Amino acid sequence: MAASLRLRGAASGLWYWSRRPRPAAASLAAVCSRSMASKTPVGFIGLGNMGNPMAKNLMKHGYPLIIYDVFPDACKEFQEAGEQVVSSPADVAEKADRIITMLPTSINTVEVYSGVNGILKKVKKGSLLIDSSTIDPAVSKELAKEVEKMGAVFMDAPVSGGVGAARSGNLTFMVGGVEEEFAAAQELLGCMGSNVVYCGAVGTGQAAKICNNMLLAISMIGTAEAMNLGIRLGLDPKLLAKILNMSSGRCWSSDTYNPVPGVMDGVPSANNYQGGFGTTLMAKDLGLAQDSATSTKSPIILGSLAHQLYRMMCAKGYSKKDFSSVFQFLREEETF
Repeated sequence: MAASLRLRGAASGLWYWSRRPRPAAASLAAVCSRSMASKTPVGFIGLGNMGNPMAKNLMKHGYPLIIYDVFPDACKEFQEAGEQVVSSPADVAEKADRIITMLPTSINTVEVYSGVNGILKKVKKGSLLIDSSTIDPAVSKELAKEVEKMGAVFMDAPVSGGVGAARSGNLTFMVGGVEEEFAAAQELLGCMGSNVVYCGAVGTGQAAKICNNMLLAISMIGTAEAMNLGIRLGLDPKLLAKILNMSSGRCWSSDTYNPVPGVMDGVPSANNYQGGFGTTLMAKDLGLAQDSATSTKSPIILGSLAHQLYRMMCAKGYSKKDFSSVFQFLREEETF
């Protein structure tokens, strides 16, 4: 299908790229010459639940990879496939001038970029560094300053869609950074996602992601509560889910990622809540939302309650389970 870059609403300033058919647009080469770069090696750091399938989609599109992960075992299948594995983020920066990072926390991201063997130790001038981790927007802004001092470009591009979308190449990327570099980022991100949205300056991608994940947590808790209540009132869970999904209560948590075992196939609830997006990571993202709300004096009443609930789940043995295990948690906890 044809892909294009389009301005949605002159007043909004929102640029997006999508694999859905769009009217013809001006050549992306006019926006940034780097978008016409040949398929030279791309660095990829962080091969967890999300990074692994993202890197594989770059491979499918013909990009050779320079790989690094703090856990060597995560690199084995890439090495066996002929991709180059190196021993540090600095080595990735030495061999590639386009690098994507996908890491769990702000601390991990700072270490990968600014640590003793970090990217900034050997980054080349003119390099494009894209961070798809979900971290504090303030950290993204600080990293961008450090990267700029080295003559390179930093963009934050966190993702939405979960492991399923990462595997199918249908992620949504929320991109913050210099607008003139958006086309260069889109060349790579479009291999891993069906929507690539320019949000504004560095940090705005993270801001959009934090807001999205706060809403996701709230909606997942609401879906779990509604399903639990309906089941206890005698409703068949599949029937209840069907009714919700044809009614005004429908949401992603009910129709795509239902938290009740047996309602849907191919989701973590069908696999004892293994894989997917971990409860620990959701608690982390809600903490970022809480910090941002405090700094901007924004009331997030339900967001704060969701943060408290996911922290409680982490303390009670759910930290490694998918965040949809909130349904199981509510079923087992009778003290509420």
